[in-house]
Amino acid sequence: MQGERDLLRLARSGNQAAFSTLVATYENRIYGLALRYLGSRDDAQDATQEVFLRVFRFLGGFHEESSFSTWIYRIGVNVCKDMLSQKNRRAEQPLEWKDEDESDCEIPLRDDRYAPEAVFESAQLRQSLCEAILLLPETQRQIILLRDVQGLSYEDIGVVLSLELGTVKSRIARARENLRKILLQTGNISTPVSSNPVKGGESHV
Repeated sequence: MQGERDLLRLARSGNQAAFSTLVATYENRIYGLALRYLGSRDDAQDATQEVFLRVFRFLGGFHEESSFSTWIYRIGVNVCKDMLSQKNRRAEQPLEWKDEDESDCEIPLRDDRYAPEAVFESAQLRQSLCEAILLLPETQRQIILLRDVQGLSYEDIGVVLSLELGTVKSRIARARENLRKILLQTGNISTPVSSNPVKGGESHV
């Protein structure tokens, strides 16, 4: 099986099969990011198409200063930001979203400190978590999605968002704390009994 670098080299030379393989590798991940960022299946599909149009257009200028995955996530975030700005200008806010199979959204959060197991006990609570993420300020939403949903490293997030490592860490801490507060306010989690609170102090939005 060809490695990603070989596929990139072939795709840059105009090999359509190699480019299609790259699309197949990342399409679901980019769609998932867009769905949770924008809150709409239709918008997520449009965003995914736009991402790969940009990848096709600019692939010749990608010289592997970063990994291909980091580069494509950066494009994904930029496309979602552009689409969200357009929606905000039209004052169109999404009310709800469903996954492709029309089931309630599930987000595999990776940090127990702000996502108690109770959040996953029912589809209703999982949907509440999805809705809470949509209520986060955009900068906090994007960093939560990149870290806790897509699983990017702090370093890769810094490259995607053009942030210093310390800024990445502080924004993640504030976003997690803000998400915890939203869930507390809506009654979807109880106050944790653990003596190990989320680092970062009060959220400053």
